[in-house]
Amino acid sequence: MMASMSNATAPILPWLWIPIVVAAALAQTARNTAQRSLVAQAGTLGATLSRFLYGLPFAAVWVLTVHLLPGTAAAIPSFHTGYFGWLMLGAVGQLAATACLLAAMKQRNFVIGVAYSKTDALQVALFATLFLRELPGWITVLAMVLATAGVVLLSVPPKAASGGVRAWSGRAGWYGLASGAGFAFSAVGYRGAALQLPDASAWLIGGWGVLWAQAAQSLMLGAWLAWRAPQALRATATAWRISILAGGTGALASIGWFTAFALTTAANVRTLGMIEVVFSYLVSHRLLREKLSRVDQAGLALVGAGLLALCLKL
Repeated sequence: MMASMSNATAPILPWLWIPIVVAAALAQTARNTAQRSLVAQAGTLGATLSRFLYGLPFAAVWVLTVHLLPGTAAAIPSFHTGYFGWLMLGAVGQLAATACLLAAMKQRNFVIGVAYSKTDALQVALFATLFLRELPGWITVLAMVLATAGVVLLSVPPKAASGGVRAWSGRAGWYGLASGAGFAFSAVGYRGAALQLPDASAWLIGGWGVLWAQAAQSLMLGAWLAWRAPQALRATATAWRISILAGGTGALASIGWFTAFALTTAANVRTLGMIEVVFSYLVSHRLLREKLSRVDQAGLALVGAGLLALCLKL
């Protein structure tokens, strides 16, 4: 299932993927806010399903719009087995990552697991090199290391940071690493799927990718919940207003990620995508009116340095 390395999907403007990723990160921040309020009613998996299921109509409207708009109108891409193979790798990897992250959160040191899950960008570089032959340059690697270190600092409260070696090598840590691997495989899968459609525009690749992936994820997760937790399905239907908000913002975010994967490497997208953590962190602290600690300031500085290095090298 080796991806074609055609440059047909390269953007006219080489920096076009940057505003797309930033917009996707903003939309994902809004989606996370909506999902948080839904978790109390439908549970974590129910809230996750709402992101996929209620996002399908928005993805369908986007695909239809792109097909009809002057300048982007085109025939339906020629989907094939290789495309769906990469796409399912991404879809299943995303679901597995979510499951591992939930398992990490059930552990006593769940914040350590969450911190480890933030290593997905570094793992993307490894898996993209192995499976897509996309070897990142040294500036990209430096940007990833700086941004990842900053995100980890922001993710771990001071008490957890001083928990000792045992805390960082426990079960929560392993679940966190597995979650990061799942998200990394997801990014590589979606990037690989985009490379399988060298003659399609990035806008079509993004729209169709979201539509196919979320349909598959809705079926898989929906079937699981219907079997194990049908009350979660009822809860998402009852809270349909919040579910639609989560689905709509989630679909916008996913369309941005998929489109960016059609324009540049998975490593670039996932590294710049860390700006979402900064958005979420600043919004949270702004609402709570809390002052940033020195560790927080150091974390934000490292993330900023990493993202600046990534953008300047372009």
